[in-house]
Amino acid sequence: MLQPIAFFLIKELFLFCIRLRINWRKLLFAGAIMTVAGVVLHMRFLYQPNSSIEVFQSVPVAEKRTGVSRMKKRKIDDELKVIASPPSRRKIDDELKVIASPPPKRTSSPSLQRHIWKLSPGEALLFAKKEIQLAPIITEDPELYAPIFQNISIFKRSYELMEMTLKVYIYRDGKKPVFHQPYLRGIYASEGWFMKLMEQSRHFVTKDPEKAHLFYLPYSVRQLEKALYVRESHNLRPLEIFLRDYVDIIAAKYPFWNRTHGSDHFLVACHDWGPYTTVAHEELKKNAIKALCNADISEGIFVAGKDVSLPETSIRNPKQPLKNVGGGIKVSQRPILAFFAGNMHGRVRPTLLKYWHDKDEDMKFYNRLPIRVSRKMSYVQHMKSSKYCICPMGYEVNSPRIIESIYYECVPVIIADNFVLPLSEVLNWTAFSVVVPEKDIPKLKEILLAIPLKRYLTMLFNVKKVQKHFFWHSRPIKYDLFHMILHSIWFNRLNQIQDPHSQ
Repeated sequence: MLQPIAFFLIKELFLFCIRLRINWRKLLFAGAIMTVAGVVLHMRFLYQPNSSIEVFQSVPVAEKRTGVSRMKKRKIDDELKVIASPPSRRKIDDELKVIASPPPKRTSSPSLQRHIWKLSPGEALLFAKKEIQLAPIITEDPELYAPIFQNISIFKRSYELMEMTLKVYIYRDGKKPVFHQPYLRGIYASEGWFMKLMEQSRHFVTKDPEKAHLFYLPYSVRQLEKALYVRESHNLRPLEIFLRDYVDIIAAKYPFWNRTHGSDHFLVACHDWGPYTTVAHEELKKNAIKALCNADISEGIFVAGKDVSLPETSIRNPKQPLKNVGGGIKVSQRPILAFFAGNMHGRVRPTLLKYWHDKDEDMKFYNRLPIRVSRKMSYVQHMKSSKYCICPMGYEVNSPRIIESIYYECVPVIIADNFVLPLSEVLNWTAFSVVVPEKDIPKLKEILLAIPLKRYLTMLFNVKKVQKHFFWHSRPIKYDLFHMILHSIWFNRLNQIQDPHSQ
């Protein structure tokens, strides 16, 4: 319909120009201007927020998202056909709806950011504390899974304010290898990975101590032990004195320690001896925030609510810290009810073997994994093939098996009285683990079999959801282990400060 009309108008315009002897160059120039103007107006019309074009473009995205959710749903449904009751299916269907829901638009608040930058460090912390208390209620979030948190609303608001506010000053004092040389391999690697990523951070680190909200003491207890401890001496006094003298030098050289008596300073130590190296300096022991793998409240060094329980992550290959993560087999195909293998040290492990080694086919308990067994199934394969992985304390309350269980998708069973669980100020451990008192070791199988299938499936699902919060990345990403540890230190610092106007 429009095409004949267009040809007619062009023909008439051509004849009109011939009769009037119009300058063709000017006409072509005017035509070009009008064409460009038409294209610009057309593009503005196409990208109006309420235009029908945007609606049509959004349909394939929604279809794709729905397709992904159906794939996840089919995978879980296949498993549930074998082992789950109808209530379990409804539960996971509801969870999949949360996963598949489109993410809400992020709202940036540059005015809030500018306001925070204008505040002194003390004022900024008080402001953040009040803002967290007024956190908006959140029931679901595309990046966070509510059931694994103590309070997802509080955590999300606190994390946002940490990203907007927190600045950390790192003391440059101290020589390698004890200072500034992270040790990234083995069961004590958490302290090294945190040091590495903290010192590389451009977002949180400040070179101006007057702008800092927290001060980091960048030493490694693992490196301190290697440098100063005399093997078989059982004497930690040289390590204690070394750290005491270091803090005294910091306090004499800079004014920052003395302003708060160390309460805005923190250390990160995963080695078993981390707490004991602080005892020679009273303010370091009582006031500084200690992020410790050995988070034992019975010894009077770790203070719940002030100090942070640090996850103990066993890193075999620093270049591939997440090697073998995931891959737990279907629950219906897991032949082992509970699994443990390890050295016999501490008070708990010998009791475990006494009651369960070679006593029950469902309970695979070993004093280290025998070669004849490991040839058929490795340690990691045992974890991925077990419903529950037993995580008993060793010499100290902490155990790398807790995080290994989460990595390999096995529900951890934690046996360590007086142990403050890692990052427990924000994480809800009852959602994805089982805690058994040491006195109940003889009843361990009875306790595990008493857990309903629906409850177990929920815990296993939550183990997979909490995994990402325990991952180390060479370049940190949001909500990973580096950020979770830093957030817990920030969060506990906020809880310690008092508003002078409220007293």
